[in-house]
Amino acid sequence: MIEKLNKLCIPKSLSVFSALKRMDEQKRKLLIVVDNDNSFYRLLSIGDIQRAIIGNINLSTSVDKILRSETKVALVTDDVELVKQAMRERRIEFMPIIGINKEIIDVLFWEDLFPKEIVREKEQLNLPVVIMAGGKGTRLAPLTHVLPKPLIPIRQKSMLEDIMDQFVAVGCHDFYISVNYKAEMIKYYMSSLHNSDYNLSYFQEDMPLGTAGSLHLLKDKIKDTFFVSNCDILIDQDYSDIIRYHRERQNEITLVAVLKEYYIPYGTLETKENGRLKSITEKPNLVFKINAGFYVLEPHLIKEIPCGEFYHITDLIEKLKKEGRNIGVFPVSEGAWTDVGNWEEYMHCIGFDL
Repeated sequence: MIEKLNKLCIPKSLSVFSALKRMDEQKRKLLIVVDNDNSFYRLLSIGDIQRAIIGNINLSTSVDKILRSETKVALVTDDVELVKQAMRERRIEFMPIIGINKEIIDVLFWEDLFPKEIVREKEQLNLPVVIMAGGKGTRLAPLTHVLPKPLIPIRQKSMLEDIMDQFVAVGCHDFYISVNYKAEMIKYYMSSLHNSDYNLSYFQEDMPLGTAGSLHLLKDKIKDTFFVSNCDILIDQDYSDIIRYHRERQNEITLVAVLKEYYIPYGTLETKENGRLKSITEKPNLVFKINAGFYVLEPHLIKEIPCGEFYHITDLIEKLKKEGRNIGVFPVSEGAWTDVGNWEEYMHCIGFDL
């Protein structure tokens, strides 16, 4: 227990980005922040970090600057059954038990308290989902010479099912699947599943139309806010958080962005006029927001996509940007995003590391 607790505890002086990395390492969305004397200070959630990043905070800022004023914890005098009930109602992944001097007495974990069949329920969205599954999957060749990328297995099911099941968990059952390469194989396989959780509709390009051009084929078919996902990415995020952000900001399109860190094993130089050295940084770690290939769109945007033209979703985004319209970016950690469309990530995902 002590080792497990230590991995969940971070000092309040730790940077926001380091806390995000700790969450990835521990596969948690919640951490315990401790004071200078290791007593309980507050809880830090992934939502706290995401709100700070959306607010454009510097990632080197200490976590104590972004914490909520109050967080729910249990006291050593509280009835354990009532604590368990609160955890179940609020879908809390763990609950610290705090003593009278703010010392951490114990931590109750969801997985230890409830049977595996009792999952933490998620808000039900009931929104349509578009999955772009028409590509040739050249990054996974030669496997994709035989199987279309959406049908490549991940554990006990196909990549496409894995993505769809994440949406089913939040009450999304209406799927519009863009197909082209080996389209009949995809349709045959999906029809053989007889899965009542999937309401499937297919739309097919007669010629390559780009990542957004084929959406025009859904004109007048989708009438609500909808998701668009590539068929080779997995996002470990409560999708209701993305929808809430999208609607609160009145965005027309929201992109999910991955905070991805790159280590440069050399000294980097910045120069000014006449080639004079301005600064030198030894072996920096750079953090970028990477387009995850996962979006939320408003339905009226479908009518703004040209008919029968090659048109990327980035073309649509640039159009909206030039017109000063609302485009949001919702951040997720690097560990919350898996690009199973390349060999290294795919092999890691199925339990083999190259």
